Amino acid sequence: MEETRVEPVRNVAIVSNVGAGKTSLSEAMLFASGAIPILGSVAQGTTVSDFEPEELQHRSSTSTSLLQFTWNHTTINLIDPPGALSLLGEPLAALRAVDAVIIVLNGDTGVRTELARLWARIKELDLSCLVFVNGLDKEGASLQSAVEICRKQLDCIPIPMVVPVNPGPHLEGVVDVLQEKLIRTGPSSAKVEQAPIPVHMEPVVKEGRKQLIEAVAESEEKLLEAYVAHGDLSREELVQGLRADILTRQFLPVYAGSAASNVGIWSLLDAIVTLLPSPDERCAVHPLRGVHPESGQACERKGSAQEPFSAYVFKTLIDPFVGRLSYCRVLSGTIHADSTVLNATRDVREKLGHFYAVLGKKHMAVGSAKTGEIIAIGKLKDTQAGDTLCQDNEPICYSGLGLPRPVLSFAIEAKSKAEIDKVSLGLHKLIEEDPTLEFVRNAETKEMVLSGMGQLHIDLALEKLHRKFGADVTLHTPKIPYRETVKTKSQAQGKYKKQTGGHGQYGDCWLEITPLPRGEGFSFENRVVGGAIPRNFIPAVEKGVTEAMYEGGVSGFPVVDVHVAVYDGSYHVVDSSEMSFKIAGSMAFKKAMETAHPVLLEPMMTVEIDAPTETVGAVMGDVNARRGRIVSVSANDHAEQIKALVPLAELLKYAPVLNAMTGGRGSYVMDFARYDEVPRELAGKIIEQHKTERHAVATH
Repeated sequence: MEETRVEPVRNVAIVSNVGAGKTSLSEAMLFASGAIPILGSVAQGTTVSDFEPEELQHRSSTSTSLLQFTWNHTTINLIDPPGALSLLGEPLAALRAVDAVIIVLNGDTGVRTELARLWARIKELDLSCLVFVNGLDKEGASLQSAVEICRKQLDCIPIPMVVPVNPGPHLEGVVDVLQEKLIRTGPSSAKVEQAPIPVHMEPVVKEGRKQLIEAVAESEEKLLEAYVAHGDLSREELVQGLRADILTRQFLPVYAGSAASNVGIWSLLDAIVTLLPSPDERCAVHPLRGVHPESGQACERKGSAQEPFSAYVFKTLIDPFVGRLSYCRVLSGTIHADSTVLNATRDVREKLGHFYAVLGKKHMAVGSAKTGEIIAIGKLKDTQAGDTLCQDNEPICYSGLGLPRPVLSFAIEAKSKAEIDKVSLGLHKLIEEDPTLEFVRNAETKEMVLSGMGQLHIDLALEKLHRKFGADVTLHTPKIPYRETVKTKSQAQGKYKKQTGGHGQYGDCWLEITPLPRGEGFSFENRVVGGAIPRNFIPAVEKGVTEAMYEGGVSGFPVVDVHVAVYDGSYHVVDSSEMSFKIAGSMAFKKAMETAHPVLLEPMMTVEIDAPTETVGAVMGDVNARRGRIVSVSANDHAEQIKALVPLAELLKYAPVLNAMTGGRGSYVMDFARYDEVPRELAGKIIEQHKTERHAVATH
C-alpha cells in the first residue's frame, strides 16, 4: 500500500553531544504527533530510531535513522544520526540532506568536541537552527545555564521561547512565550492540556516575551517601527520576524522540557512547522550550486518541482529484508519509481527501484518523489553516499560529503583461512554503508588494515561483520611502513658468472648510487659508453636494481630517494643474457648500499589536535614526548588547535590517550607528511625486531 504524504515539508536533522537525549527527543516527537502509540525508551531498547542489534546492545544510536511523520498538516522528515565522536561521519552526512537543525543540549554539560564540529559544519552550510534543552525534569536542571552555553560556546544570541513550570523532578509543563499559554503533557498520553499562564509566573513570562519582541523588532526596520508605535508586536508580526531571523541565523530560539516525560515537545513541534524554513524558502536564500559533470562549468538549481530532476544520496543502508537502500534528498524536479537517471558523480546510468517513505525500520512504498522530499530508493547498483542523481539530458553534479579521514588503524586477521573472503566482502559492504571506514590490503606489510574514527567505530564495524557476514577477526597493531635510503655516494661491482655444460651465465656491471632529496623516489641513468654493456641489457640491469630496492640491505625495508647510474661493465657474446645482467644489477646495488651509509626512514604525520584550552599544556607535553615537533598553536572558539609533525609509530594508540588527557573533549586528524630519518638509538631496535619477525615467518 502506498503512503499518502502531506504538504508542505520540513527536513530537519537532530544533533547533540552523546547522552543529551537526542533519540529520546525523536521518540517523544513521534509519540506527540501520533505516529506511534506508546513512548519508547532508549534504556529499554524500545525506540523507533534505534533498531539495529548493535544499537539495542549498546543502548545508543550507531546509525542514521529517517523518521517521517506529520504535524499540523506538514510532513516532517526527521533525521536522527548517532552522536558519538567516533561516528561523526553520520551526522555530517545528514546535514547535507536538511534545511534546518535541532540542537539538543543538556543543561549540565557544555558543547563537547562532537557538537563543536557539527556546529562548525552547520555554520558552513548556513542552516537554520532551534535549540532544545533536555532533562529539565532532573534535580538541579537549569534552562538558564543552557542559555549561557549557547551564548558563550556557540557564540549566538539565544532567545528562550518557553519558561519551564517547576523545573526538577516535579516538572509540570512549559509556558510557551509565543503562544502565551501553559502547555501540559505527560509520558502516558499524547493529549495536550492548554491553560492560562499561572499568576505567579506572569512577571517571568512577561519579561521573556519582552526580550523576544525586542530581539525580533531590532532585526527589521518595519517591525521596529511597529513596536515603537504600539509598544507590542502581533503574533503574526512576531512569527514573520522570527522566521526571517532564523533563516539568516541572527539568533537561536531555545525550547526546553523533558523528552523522557514528554514535556515541551508540543511547543517544539509547533516551532518546526511555524518557524523553520521549507525547502522552497531555503532555496530562495541558498540556491543549489553544482557543476556540469563534463564541462566543469557552474550549474544552479532553484529547488522547484518544474526544474530538471536532481537528488543527493546522503546514506546507503544494506537492509537484510529490503536489500540495498539509498537515502536521497530530492533537490529539484519530480521523479517516478522505475525511471532511469544519470549518476553524475560516476557517469553511469541507474535504473531506480521502488521508492519508500521511512519510519525507522518501517518502509512504506511511494510511487514518486518531488522537490524537497527525502525518500529511500531500492537496489541502486553503482550509487554510493555522496553521489548526485540527475536527469540525463540536464546533468548537474553536487559536491561530495566532505567526511573526515580515519584516525585509528588496526591490522586484522581472519580467524580461519576459510573466512578471508568473507572478511573482505563484508568490510567492503560495510564501507558502502559508512564511508568513514577504510579497508586496504597493504602490499608491503602483507596485512589487511581496517581504519576508523575511533575504537567504538572499529568495534561496531566488527560486530556488524560478525552479525551480517558471519566473519570474525583478530586485531593487532599494524606494522609501520618504514623505508631505507642512503646518505653518501657509493660505487660497487656486480658480477654474475655461472658455467654449466651448455650455455653459461655472465653479467657484469658497475653502479654508482647517490642520495636524492627526500620524497624524490628513484631515478636510473645509463652512462655506459663504448658498448661495455650492450644497450639491450641495460633495462635488465635497471630491473635487477628495482627488485633489490624492494628489500633494502639494512633491514629488508624498501629503498627510496636514490639515483642509480650504470657506468661500466662487461659481457660475454654467448653467455650474457637479460637474466644474468638482472642478477648482476641486483648484486651491485646491494654491495653499493653497504658502503653508502644506509639509514632507516619513518613516516611522519601532520597532526591537527583540537583540545580544550585548560588541557593544551598537557597535550603539547605529550606530543613532545612522542618525538613530535609543534608547528603552531591557534585559538579556536573555546578550544585550541595544535598542529604538529609526529612519527606515525607514536600515534598508533594515540586516540585513547588523548581522550584520557582531555576528558573525551579532544579530537585529532592526521595526514601523511613525509619520511624522516629514525634516530640511531631507535633504528637499531626496529631493525632487530624486523629481522626477528622475518625469520619467524620464514621458519613458520
